[in-house]
Amino acid sequence: MNYTNFYLDFLIKCFHFYLDILIKKHYYYPYKLIIMKNDYIKRDIDSVLTLWAKDDRRKPLLLRGARQIGKTSAVRSFGKQFKYYVEINFDDDSEAGEFFKMNLDPAEICGHLSVYVKTPIIPGQTLLFFDEIQNCIEAIKYLRYFYEKYPAQHVIAAGSMLEFAIKEIPSFGVGRLNSEYMYPFSFYEFLGASGEQMLLDACKNANPDNPLPLPIHKQLIDYLKIFMLVGGMPEAAACYLQTKDLLKSHKIIENIINTFRDDFSKYRKKMPSLILNEVFESVMRQTQGKFIYEHAAVETGNARVKQALELLIMAGLAIPVTHSAANGIPLGAEINPKYRRIIPCDTGIFLHVLGIDMSKLLITNDFKTVNQGALAEIFCGLELLKNGGTYAKRQLYCWSKEKAQSSAQIDYLIQNGSSIVPIEVKSGVQGGMKSLEIFMKEKNISRGIRTSLENYARKEKYDIIPLYAISNLYS
Repeated sequence: MNYTNFYLDFLIKCFHFYLDILIKKHYYYPYKLIIMKNDYIKRDIDSVLTLWAKDDRRKPLLLRGARQIGKTSAVRSFGKQFKYYVEINFDDDSEAGEFFKMNLDPAEICGHLSVYVKTPIIPGQTLLFFDEIQNCIEAIKYLRYFYEKYPAQHVIAAGSMLEFAIKEIPSFGVGRLNSEYMYPFSFYEFLGASGEQMLLDACKNANPDNPLPLPIHKQLIDYLKIFMLVGGMPEAAACYLQTKDLLKSHKIIENIINTFRDDFSKYRKKMPSLILNEVFESVMRQTQGKFIYEHAAVETGNARVKQALELLIMAGLAIPVTHSAANGIPLGAEINPKYRRIIPCDTGIFLHVLGIDMSKLLITNDFKTVNQGALAEIFCGLELLKNGGTYAKRQLYCWSKEKAQSSAQIDYLIQNGSSIVPIEVKSGVQGGMKSLEIFMKEKNISRGIRTSLENYARKEKYDIIPLYAISNLYS
């Protein structure tokens, strides 16, 4: 018997045993992973892409969304379902754009590209992916012809600055292209990637009439805190899931923020990066209440600030929450664009830019200690956005009444069939419901939603939905 190997093996097992205890003690779990062999973490968009591929009436697909949210990784993973996969990245390979200037039909272009990349491009067998397509306007314009003349070929296009390019093309691909909108990880995606499918199923199946047992509720709160710290940017989330190291994941978030700032010079030639950066940071500070242009950038006129904000919104870095009169559906029929709240695209980015101490979030059950509760509102809005469907760009709505005697604000409004559902976000487990009561009385609505760190419950006029389960409203 080799005693050296025996004792070495014993020491390794002891090390992993005590490490596991340490991880659990400091909330550094999840410690189980469901990750594909290429380290791709499964996303909800995967099933959307699969359904698109099987649709006989499919059109070329534009995968749209902000930078760094995992669009390329999702397509590469999806490409494994095909016999052949061809990726043309117009950022790295500008010469490939020359094929779209030759006035050829799609079959001929595919033939040339096949020789160029030394991979067969065969309808039904090959996924053709054009990445960073905003760098080749001719290719963007040409996508419509795949639908008109070569519909059997599976074609997907994406790009980190795609929205800016599309805006410059009049009548772009109307009726000839499909768009799917992608976002950072949702909490449920994060929970699933953590290997907690049973916990996820329990969360999805609970409701105000069937609340979760307290120990399970506490587990979900712990995961929620971790997710808020890490955020939903795939690289940061994957880093945490693999290492359980919050500092490493926040280093990645810092790099992502720097990448965003580097991109500011590309947004619009006449918009200085300095103004874009000031407005970007102001979005982090002005997360509650109406966004005030005067507070956004020093010595910059409101018109310029508004233009900078619209560019950040177009890039997916800032999310508008627009006032609706809420007199009926659709909610977008009676909006007041002059009243908008603005939330950032990710909680991890929000916390990092403001320099909020991570340890405070881990030990508190009241987010009022974390930037006056803005974190809870941001998380709720992002979850509603991420879980509201991918086929159209989702809009978030709120309601506000600014009167001396009866001011009130509803954080979010959603449509449920023919009904309007008001959602009031609370940062802890306590707080009055004055605004919700005012709104419900004025709009003749029988029930509302309160979301907080409380467990499921049913009250006289409203239901309590735990913050971690707010996406259940769409199920």
